[in-house]
Amino acid sequence: MLDSRPSGPSLPKSPGVGYKAQHFSDLISDPSPVEWLEIHAENYMGNGGRPLAQLRALSEQFAISVHGVGLSIGGEGRLDAEHLKRLKHLVGWLDPASFSEHLAWSTHGAEFLNDLLPLPYTNDTLTRVADHIDEVQSTLGRHMLLENPSSYLAFDESTWSETDFLAELVRRTGCGLLLDVNNVFISATNLGYTAQGYIDAYPLDHVGEIHVGGHDEDEDDEGAPLLIDSHGTQAVEPVWALLDHTLAKTGPRPVLVEWDTDVPEWPVLRAEANRAAEALAQLALV
Repeated sequence: MLDSRPSGPSLPKSPGVGYKAQHFSDLISDPSPVEWLEIHAENYMGNGGRPLAQLRALSEQFAISVHGVGLSIGGEGRLDAEHLKRLKHLVGWLDPASFSEHLAWSTHGAEFLNDLLPLPYTNDTLTRVADHIDEVQSTLGRHMLLENPSSYLAFDESTWSETDFLAELVRRTGCGLLLDVNNVFISATNLGYTAQGYIDAYPLDHVGEIHVGGHDEDEDDEGAPLLIDSHGTQAVEPVWALLDHTLAKTGPRPVLVEWDTDVPEWPVLRAEANRAAEALAQLALV
């Protein structure tokens, strides 16, 4: 376990957006209400070039959250040492306000799978994930946040609930949590439990960042609703309502709007950020 959190920047308790290069000029010239940006680590592990130059310029105006998608925290094998080395270099020069990864696996042997795949919540999985988190935090010299997954099935062998599993990881490693309320809504719909009940059982004191985003709607083979985590559209009203429910319990937190596919023009994304700002502003009225 990493004993102490290093001093440095922190994310403002305000709206942020996932950064896309086509929005660079808009963000530099008129960013309101956005005060921070999230980048995907794997897009910035090269040497030089326009992406890193733009990122450096953005870091002078915005707090930056680095979000990893390729460490395979839940994988059975060891973490990729070269990947971790490149991540350490990025985090070292950027000094971001936050680093996060997913409670998922995406590798098998030497193969990288373009998906974030679910895990059974067992004691063996708990030990493996905790060891991986410890290695990441030790290598980076900072605490990380761990994101709850979107789920499409449940494992018969699971002996922990997801919320208890995350709470125990926090206890063992000292990591924080990234709470994606869209993922909660997706999983609750797909697996047949209540999203608010999940939030009420979640270790909310350890939440360092909240995500909202869009999803696609489908049906399974029996005609039941099946939601797909796509990050390609606006967040739906029940997800915004779940954000309101969450913020009423946590108080103000950094809230990120995720939109990674079919990325819209800046005014559309800014409207989503304004919606997040409204949710945060409502807390001051209660």
